[in-house]
Amino acid sequence: MTTIIHGFEQVKETYIPELNIKASLFRHLKTGARLLSLENDDENKSFGITFRTPPADSTGVAHIMEHSVLCGSRKYPLKEPFIELVKGSLKTFLNAFTYPDKTVYPVASQNTQDFYNLVDVYLDAVFYPLITPQTLQQEGWHYELEDLNAPLNFKGVVFNEMKGAYSSPDSVLSEYSQQLTFPNNTYGLNSGGDPKHIPDLSYEQFKAFHDTYYHPSNAYIYFYGDDNPETRLKMINEYLKDFEALNVDSSVPLQPAFDHPRRVTRSYAMGAETDNGNKGMITVNWLWPESVEIETSAALNILSYILVGTAASPLRKILIDSGLGEDLTGGGMSGHLRQLFFSVGLKGIDLKDADAVENLILETLSDLADNGIDPGMIEAALNTLEFRLREQNTGSFPRGLALMLGALTTWLYNDDPITPLAFEKTLAYIKKQLEQDKTFFQQLIKQYLLQNSHRVALILKPDPEEQQRADAAEEARLSAARASMSKEDLQALIEQTRQLKKLQETPDSPEALASIPHLTLADLDKQNKTIPIAASKEQGSQILYHNLFTNGIVYLDIGFNMYALPQELLPYVPLFKESLLGIGTEKEDFVKLSQRIGRKTGGVWTSSYLSEMPDAKQGIAWAFLRGKATMAQTDDLLDIMRDVLLTVKLDNPERFKQMLLEDKAGHEAGLIPGGHGVVNSRLRAHFNVSDWAGEQMGGVSNLFFARQLIEQVENDWPAVLEKLEEIRQRLFNRNAMLCNITLDETNWKQFQPKLAAFLRDMPAHPANTTQWTPSPLPANEGLTIPAQVNYVGKGANLYELGYQYHGSIAPVSNFLRNNWLWERVRVQGGAYGGFCSFDRYSGVFTFLSYRDPNLQNTLDIYDQSGQYLRQLDLDQR
Repeated sequence: MTTIIHGFEQVKETYIPELNIKASLFRHLKTGARLLSLENDDENKSFGITFRTPPADSTGVAHIMEHSVLCGSRKYPLKEPFIELVKGSLKTFLNAFTYPDKTVYPVASQNTQDFYNLVDVYLDAVFYPLITPQTLQQEGWHYELEDLNAPLNFKGVVFNEMKGAYSSPDSVLSEYSQQLTFPNNTYGLNSGGDPKHIPDLSYEQFKAFHDTYYHPSNAYIYFYGDDNPETRLKMINEYLKDFEALNVDSSVPLQPAFDHPRRVTRSYAMGAETDNGNKGMITVNWLWPESVEIETSAALNILSYILVGTAASPLRKILIDSGLGEDLTGGGMSGHLRQLFFSVGLKGIDLKDADAVENLILETLSDLADNGIDPGMIEAALNTLEFRLREQNTGSFPRGLALMLGALTTWLYNDDPITPLAFEKTLAYIKKQLEQDKTFFQQLIKQYLLQNSHRVALILKPDPEEQQRADAAEEARLSAARASMSKEDLQALIEQTRQLKKLQETPDSPEALASIPHLTLADLDKQNKTIPIAASKEQGSQILYHNLFTNGIVYLDIGFNMYALPQELLPYVPLFKESLLGIGTEKEDFVKLSQRIGRKTGGVWTSSYLSEMPDAKQGIAWAFLRGKATMAQTDDLLDIMRDVLLTVKLDNPERFKQMLLEDKAGHEAGLIPGGHGVVNSRLRAHFNVSDWAGEQMGGVSNLFFARQLIEQVENDWPAVLEKLEEIRQRLFNRNAMLCNITLDETNWKQFQPKLAAFLRDMPAHPANTTQWTPSPLPANEGLTIPAQVNYVGKGANLYELGYQYHGSIAPVSNFLRNNWLWERVRVQGGAYGGFCSFDRYSGVFTFLSYRDPNLQNTLDIYDQSGQYLRQLDLDQR
């Protein structure tokens, strides 16, 4: 018997035991909208509405639309309902994503009233947006002309965002790799927008895109969490009932297979950090099956992890060991499109070695297919991926939204969305295949890589004139546009510029602001949530224990006080930490160590934490060795940590140099996409010891150090080894160690004696600390990078200016971020983002911008912030 609830027909209902979730699939009777409802006891409720939005060109229309629907709607006629929500919501997630073939609008909150407020605003935004020509001008692109004597410019948030993306060689390589693998369907275009083509988008095309794709008949609606499932359906039906069914052609055609491999060479703008003009990048890319083939997709995902997922993976290791490049690129399998694809290569190659890199990839795959894959690597990959599936630890990203993205890998292509979530059957299939045929993964290599003619090699070469040509082409286009305009046209453009700025500067009316739903004090949980903590001592080490349910998984952090080190050793610390797991021990090389970690634990890794401490003589600076394992694996976890700490074999200059080159390449690759982080780190380093030390170990100072260290490793390895050994001797001291454990009480009683035995094996000597004296940095500083946009920051220590901490700084910072900086830096200035942050422990306050076309104007906005706050007249809301 068919079940009908609030206009929805139930298509399927099932229980997913491995996730403890009841899953129900519905179809809206009137419009055909699809809805997946997941019920469990997770209070972090999630919602998402997705539309299949394949672009027909690279104007970025899908991306610009993603921004624009959140700029006012029928029920919420504000300029920025999105930002008004951010100001007063308890959301745990609120954003939107543009993919090559879909646009996703996800929200999450632990507060039920807040959750449904967010859902309502998003539903009204996607179905009834107030998209006007000025919306396109602001979020997409427009001509800006201040007066007849001023230069004509392109402006727009997405235009500047994508200029930033095209400034990053890694982003360009990734984009070109996908486009060349899919030259004949929508994946061969840039859904985010190519700055060369964004100004081709007209308002008529923009509006038509929404009319075509943003309809319930093209919608995929998703709920997850502990809220009432009938309330979900009732709310959605209230929106959908006013629509009629529409035949929306949003299908994504399959990419036809190549009949022979291809090779393409393209260029990118060479940056100042490039050692010479002959350093390039290469990826080799294969088209794989459709993502709806669940068992094949899962098997290929494991194969990808085996080949390139860790530093010890055979294909990755051989490429790095070859010395043909500085770091791996490509990333392995991509699974978010209709068809999977696999990409692997090297960056920092000499262009004359491009053939050698491609041949090495193919030869290595052939050798693995013919002679087999180390069984330890296969076991490690299976255990690691199975651990991740069972743990379901998505970090700060809501678990419900992670499951939604997994469901969309099949759902979007007219297949069952529940199948990819229920992983037990798929895991059992792969294990059975491997049991029946030990060459299972070898056969996958042959079928999907070696015998696959749909292969394309992309060589990306640096070109010192690329950026100049792009700038010249943009200037020529602007000049031609200006030349084609009459004086009346120019006056009209000046007026358009003035009207857009007036709109941006005009505040929303009180009536419009009142339309946004907001929480009252009665909606808030008055009970603070606390994490249990019990402090004790064991073998001279500080123990911090958290009694929490972890589903039988122990989380262990071993901390080492970096204040035991003299400051001249700090730049070596990142490579020392990497060496612990990446260089091998006295009894096994790093490949075997990596495999043992993968087979016997849920993972072992390193991290750092530094902070000032108010009213203390010294801050804190900890280096951590961290791990997780099931209770059955705890002996293995402690054995691995013991081996790493006591027997790491640091005297391996060849492997150390490989890690150093990868580290340098990673730093350089992060300069453009993470420019605001570079600025923030550099700013904070001016004001206190902890932030200075953090910048020495992770900021641009560490990049400069890494470049110098390469030569020292080549010419004076004993001196480098001496530094590393000194770090080991000073850091590893149980009298200055910290152990942080999260586990339920019953299992803690079993684990505690094992931890005590582990600590007894650690070296013990008096706990001595040193004082660090930061070297001064320039008060005003500019760092040049090969980008078409800027990252602008300014900072101060408020405590030194007389401020005493109290809770007011949190709402003030939030208000500045979501009002003043949003309006002036992003909306009016055209930057992709403007932020501010305050560290209560150090007193440092920083302003930052992201992908910003301005410099001095942004600094002026920062300087005007105090006056803005002084003139505010706020009501209770």
